[in-house]
Amino acid sequence: MTNDTPTEETTRGIELTPEHSPERMGEIAGVAEREGFDVAFASSHYFNRDPFVALARMAEATDSMRLGPGIVNPYDTHPVKLASQAATIDEVSDGRGVFGIGAGDRSALSNLGYEHERPLRRVLESFGVARDLWAGETITHEGTFTARDASLNLEPRELPVYVGAQGPHMLRMSAKHADGVLINAAHPDDLEWAAGQLEKGLEERSDDGGEFESLAFASTSVAADEDAAREAARPPVAFIVGGAAEPVLDRHDIDREAASEISEAVENGDLGEAFERVTPRMIDHFCIAGTVDTVTDRFAAALEHVDGIVVGSPLGPELEDSIERASEALDRATSSK
Repeated sequence: MTNDTPTEETTRGIELTPEHSPERMGEIAGVAEREGFDVAFASSHYFNRDPFVALARMAEATDSMRLGPGIVNPYDTHPVKLASQAATIDEVSDGRGVFGIGAGDRSALSNLGYEHERPLRRVLESFGVARDLWAGETITHEGTFTARDASLNLEPRELPVYVGAQGPHMLRMSAKHADGVLINAAHPDDLEWAAGQLEKGLEERSDDGGEFESLAFASTSVAADEDAAREAARPPVAFIVGGAAEPVLDRHDIDREAASEISEAVENGDLGEAFERVTPRMIDHFCIAGTVDTVTDRFAAALEHVDGIVVGSPLGPELEDSIERASEALDRATSSK
């Protein structure tokens, strides 16, 4: 999915969730690096630990793996502050920083009193300002947010920007302006559709825009036992289904009323009920779940449409074991390309 000649290497990414202590995040980042993952994204949710604190520990525990938030939003933290935090991670990791940014979860932002206004424009302006700040410029910006005479007290640096996207407009914008995209999808039908949207954006990309990389940010659960892997997939699938747009539900023949009931349960804090309402079909279509054999086949199908895969939450019922099995599945899937 690049506008230049693609490399033969397939990006192997992983999402690590700061539901664990920073020390534990460092440990599992080290495991992921040893298993051949080359980029790790720390997810960002207000109810978990701070992703940038986690990333600092992950930088200490790794040597070569790229590191960044995956993903932050420019509503609950000012975009200039995000630029500073990301640049700090790039500094402490000796230039291994990446910047994953997206519009954020509408319901979570609503819980904190933030309006989810003009998301595409806000994301675009945010990483545009970040790039200028990283280049050492002093900026004044008036748009979806305000910054006056802002600059960073850091040496100039460059960080690749990955936009978290699912809808058509955000996908096309990412292909036109960003360095990469994190497609919030696990099913090949969604990834094929997203690839078509990205092609439209790439047609409008400037000649000096550089390479563009598409990554499937795919919820994954892998274990020795198929049932255990699928059971561990229930929580993330509940959140995915609860926040899915109606066209996405329709594409997978998921009952809208069933999805709405899950969404209401999540918003009311009835997580047990939400997880219980997740159906086998929902798991099949919104998560890559199963044994290494099953996951290998699903990874191979995804790689027909993207440049690489970010193995997303929950990973599986046992973290280290699941990281090793996911790596094995990626090895098999990429060797068959």
